[in-house]
Amino acid sequence: MKKTIFILAISTLSMGLISSCKDGAEKVEDAKENIAEEQKDVEKAKLEYTEEYEKFKADQDVRMTENERQITELRARSAEMKKEARADYDKRVTDLETKNAELKAKLRDYQHDDHDNTKWENFKREFNHDMDELGNSFKDLGKNNAK
Repeated sequence: MKKTIFILAISTLSMGLISSCKDGAEKVEDAKENIAEEQKDVEKAKLEYTEEYEKFKADQDVRMTENERQITELRARSAEMKKEARADYDKRVTDLETKNAELKAKLRDYQHDDHDNTKWENFKREFNHDMDELGNSFKDLGKNNAK
């Protein structure tokens, strides 16, 4: 009885080991499939990044165009101001125009590193912060002009 159980255990173990081992060709094929899937994932990630960047850029272009429209309006208001206040006001409008142009160049010149998504996230956060500050500056200049 012990001999039968021992033989049964050995044969089961042997069959398990034999069936769990793959030959070299199967391992190579599995590796090729894994590489192909990873390449598809990389291409998908690049495509998603490109789409996200293009959408972000289009949204920011709209904001910058709005800023340019506001600059034109502010320049028109300058003509209605007293001469003493006009010089300071025009300087502040010029500063806003310069900042808007700098942000436009920063967005245009941004280069994404495919291996560092953190860089992209930091760029978006900082750029949105700068755009928000610029928008607040437009509002502040409009408030000061109303006084």
